[in-house]
Amino acid sequence: MATSCVPISAADVCASCGREDGGDGVKLKNCTACLLVKYCGVDCQKAHRKIHKKACKERAAELKDERLYGQGHERPEGDFCPICTLPIPLPTSDHSSFYECCMKIMCHGCLVATIKRGINDKCPFCRTPTHKVEAEALTLIQTRVKKKDPEAIKFLGGQYFGGKLGLEKDTARAVELLTEAAELGSAEACYDLGAAYSRGIGVDQDVERGARLYEKAAMRGHVQARHNLGGYECDRGNYGRAVRHFLISAKNGFPDSLKEIKGMFTHGLTTKSQYAEALKGYQDALEEMKSPEREEAKTLRT
Repeated sequence: MATSCVPISAADVCASCGREDGGDGVKLKNCTACLLVKYCGVDCQKAHRKIHKKACKERAAELKDERLYGQGHERPEGDFCPICTLPIPLPTSDHSSFYECCMKIMCHGCLVATIKRGINDKCPFCRTPTHKVEAEALTLIQTRVKKKDPEAIKFLGGQYFGGKLGLEKDTARAVELLTEAAELGSAEACYDLGAAYSRGIGVDQDVERGARLYEKAAMRGHVQARHNLGGYECDRGNYGRAVRHFLISAKNGFPDSLKEIKGMFTHGLTTKSQYAEALKGYQDALEEMKSPEREEAKTLRT
């Protein structure tokens, strides 16, 4: 069988033997890794592998970067308050409260407004009465888990990790639940798994695996995961890649990313224009997250 490389521009012929698409009833298939060439079958693909390997690897890496840096520029739906619909400042845990009944976080501004209306003992969003004991909260969570709610599954996994809500600590069960939630689309679950593997929390430490999970979370809009990828690349001296990550997370209002870019600029590792871009994006994100109710809540908490 011929093994000479057919020019890549000949998109409708087998890159190995030159057979045309549709010839003899054969349907050519793309190289799934790079999408640069097509083959009429497995035998031709194997025969062409040595010739194609380098170009394939380079293009596959380019395609991966296009997805990695091209996706996840917008924060996920769960980062927005369901009442005022504004993105919640980061870290969200400092500016919102979580409700197990509907698996949503509400910004402190909306909580203050709800209390002013006399609603003190119900969820501000779904109006479910607030639970009095842990068992009630666990029942609410398990009900949503049975319905395959990815955020409920993720949350339950977190409770097993910490041995909370009366559950016995079980890291194996926690990882199982987080993995299920991640497969169902939870960016937060991908992040939690990434953090666990990166730091060796409850699992054998595997930094590379953790980074891959951070990538999945970042492409789904998880800002902390994006920031952590910047740190991962910095640790390896890949400052150009790191800045690209930090720019995305800074523009979503993550203060630590702006600090990292400022520090890199001070040490000549990024440009003045990149720092200016990050600063403007960060300031714009902060403005988008402001509201009179949130400012009032901030005053009450200080």
